[in-house]
Amino acid sequence: MKKVIEIKALYKIYSETEVEVKAVNGISLDFEEGEFTAVVGPSGCGKTTFLNMVGGLDSPTSGTIKIDGTDISTLSSKELIDFRLHNIGFVFQAYNLIPVLTAKENAEFIMQLQKKSKEEREQRIAELFTAIGIEGKENVRPNRLSGGQQQRVAVARALASKPKFILADEPTANLDSKATSDLLDIMRKLNQHENITFIFATHDQRVIDRAKRVVTLEDGKVISDELS
Repeated sequence: MKKVIEIKALYKIYSETEVEVKAVNGISLDFEEGEFTAVVGPSGCGKTTFLNMVGGLDSPTSGTIKIDGTDISTLSSKELIDFRLHNIGFVFQAYNLIPVLTAKENAEFIMQLQKKSKEEREQRIAELFTAIGIEGKENVRPNRLSGGQQQRVAVARALASKPKFILADEPTANLDSKATSDLLDIMRKLNQHENITFIFATHDQRVIDRAKRVVTLEDGKVISDELS
């Protein structure tokens, strides 16, 4: 399999106080195309900080992150925004939907930033809403949707631009068991059928049980890396 993410000697050090905190402490990891991986560990272990750096939302203190051969730690702010726009989809614990927009408008927002045609947007969103089971909800605003439906819209938004990678930070934390199971089924199907690489930061055992690889962090370090 092709290595699509290569991380070498990654550090994130916070030193605002007299005590230096290594939130990420020398992590080196590779991820292959099509992985379905959970990054796990107790609160404060560094998994969200790690995921944010892989996604270019936070910059490392030192180390390199290569995505498809591009070292994102060397990109300018503008280059990084453009790279994220075309390569990475994000799903967060808080759905981060825009309340004044409909479900469809939220999902196609990234495609608008990519300057995709209306016809292309319409077709992609119709396909996604059918695939993830929320067809008929296109014109509904977020406050009229259940938590599970809102997270599905967030997944549709992450997938709309056809990214190579989905980074998901505690995506099931606010969902009940059925909504979690349904969402994970959808993500696994997309992983298998579209070969999208999924990396989760999670402490949810339901996500861990579905993962094909589990990377465990403690105090900012990798303490185990296992295939299931």
